[in-house]
Amino acid sequence: MATEKLVVVRVRGDVNIRQAIRDTLKMLRLHKPNHAVIVDNTPDYRGMLHKAKDYIAWGYLDKKTLAQLLEKRGRLEGGKRLTEEYLKEKTSFSSFEELAEEILSRRTDISSVPGLKPVFRLHPPRKGYGKIKRPFNMGGVLGYQGPQIVDLVKRMI
Repeated sequence: MATEKLVVVRVRGDVNIRQAIRDTLKMLRLHKPNHAVIVDNTPDYRGMLHKAKDYIAWGYLDKKTLAQLLEKRGRLEGGKRLTEEYLKEKTSFSSFEELAEEILSRRTDISSVPGLKPVFRLHPPRKGYGKIKRPFNMGGVLGYQGPQIVDLVKRMI
């Protein structure tokens, strides 16, 4: 794919979950449902995603959606919103779109913005998830969704 970053959204909760899967979700920093993180598309992360596939949805992110995610759901230490003024003051980026493009091209990472939390706390999706116990290819929302994850994330922003 054109992008090397994946967005991962936790869909299901903790009840009756195996300890190995719980630990994997903890390593991904997905502690609660409706939380999202952005990870590299590497074999290590893909193995973790495959292990937790019955509790998460993931796919490729585009620049426009990542810019919206940073603008509306990006939080700093203390729960403050990420603003363009903060980006201009603390980093070399002048807009959310510029930061999103740099993140997707792997020239920088979310950790390059000082104080930015790596987890995005999202709303439950408008019109609901659908079937949260079935994989995406069988009409559900779990597992790999490819570029269609953008639709889910936009409904959750």
